[in-house]
Amino acid sequence: MAEELLINFAPMETRVALIENGMLQEVYIERVDKKGIVGNIYKGKVARVLPGMQAAFVDIGLERAAFIHAADLQPSNHNGEERSNSEPSISSMLREGQSLVVQVTKDPIGTKGARLTTNLSIPSRFLVLMPGTEHIGISQRIESEEERERLKQVVNDHFEANPDSSVSDGFILRTVSEGAPDHAIQSDIKFLQRLWCKIQERMKKSKAPSVIYEDLPLHMRALRDMANPGIERVRVDSRETFQKATDFVSSLVPEMADRLEYYPGERPIFDLYNVEDEIQKALGRKVELKSGGYLIFDQTEAMTTVDINTGAYVGHRTLEETIFKTNLEAATAIGRQLRLRNLGGIIIIDFIDMEDTEHQRQVLRTLQRSLDKDHVKCKVMGVSELGLVEMTRKRTRESLEQLLCEPCDHCQGRGSMKTPETVCYEIFREILREARAYDTDTYLVLASQSVVDRLHDEESDRVADLQEFIGKTIRFQGDPAYTTEQFDVVLR
Repeated sequence: MAEELLINFAPMETRVALIENGMLQEVYIERVDKKGIVGNIYKGKVARVLPGMQAAFVDIGLERAAFIHAADLQPSNHNGEERSNSEPSISSMLREGQSLVVQVTKDPIGTKGARLTTNLSIPSRFLVLMPGTEHIGISQRIESEEERERLKQVVNDHFEANPDSSVSDGFILRTVSEGAPDHAIQSDIKFLQRLWCKIQERMKKSKAPSVIYEDLPLHMRALRDMANPGIERVRVDSRETFQKATDFVSSLVPEMADRLEYYPGERPIFDLYNVEDEIQKALGRKVELKSGGYLIFDQTEAMTTVDINTGAYVGHRTLEETIFKTNLEAATAIGRQLRLRNLGGIIIIDFIDMEDTEHQRQVLRTLQRSLDKDHVKCKVMGVSELGLVEMTRKRTRESLEQLLCEPCDHCQGRGSMKTPETVCYEIFREILREARAYDTDTYLVLASQSVVDRLHDEESDRVADLQEFIGKTIRFQGDPAYTTEQFDVVLR
């Protein structure tokens, strides 16, 4: 599979696109005045303890207080065992005004503040440092038992050769560590331990609330986390960013040095693979399938729903075969769209009903294979009694829509508006209400031009009846500043 990273730099924002076989799969955007804070470490101050929720709000210097649950105050259990149900009360662990070192696990999303944990983790190229855990974990995506044993032994050998190293530090070996040389992994360990010492020094000197450690900027995070043997090229369209990336790669990701390229072309780098067009499509509800079918994505605060329709695809054999092929194509497209749109949380997929249980299994397997490419943890629950596929995708950052869009001023994010006819009837009711409360000779209705046109045309008979009923004159005036749903009744 041919993969390529495109890094587009501008003074106001940085964008990174992951291309697979000529198709955009993932896009990341970081704006100067709205940087993501996942991974940042803060020294915060407990603002409020909520015993009824087993949680607390912590001031870390942001506009909204961040949120931490009692479970995130306990040391992580890295052995895969479930936590004890008898967790200590939040009141016994925190008090208002207390200083607390925390790390952000979820960006502020919508009206919710950032989510925090005291279980710190610091990533590098091959490993993640977990201070105070004394555990060596290995990515589940590394399947070879022989390789897993080798990696574990490399870390153990480092501690045996360096008895002064802190044995209270745990490590998780990332997927990219598979096949990595021993010396590269051990260099990463030393780098992380030096970094952790600096962070500890800042913890002692800093006052709450303040930032202790900030994760790398987007283009460097992309080189650290996304660069893998499958990446054929990394193109950067800014000479200054390219130079910084070159220095970063030479010290941390040397195997990518010969794949890093400066792109000086006159054509914008995101136009090479129609990235701009794909981003615009990803902001829409409807996704067209090659067969003629289509998907409908609806994102709400609680969950995201995906509906599949055959559309113009009529198939060639039987109805069941037509439905099966549409669902197979949809399963592949959904995996890509979830990555591209960065949708997280609960996701409900309404595949077209299939009677054949083998077809259901094949569609689920296709969906799972599509999700296996995802860098974010996904879990498919299977088909429910209602024929819906329930799944979750870990949410740490805002979705593409939440990042690039805001609720419509006209419909307030509902996605629909009252018809001019409905607004006309609301105006009639308001005039009747005013007529009972106040004595006046004339009523002036200010409304949008489309509503006024309807009042003068289709509703003219009802206006005449209303004037006769209340014995008053009603005048109408269109105002371009009014939306379809807005109106005012002025007494004259």
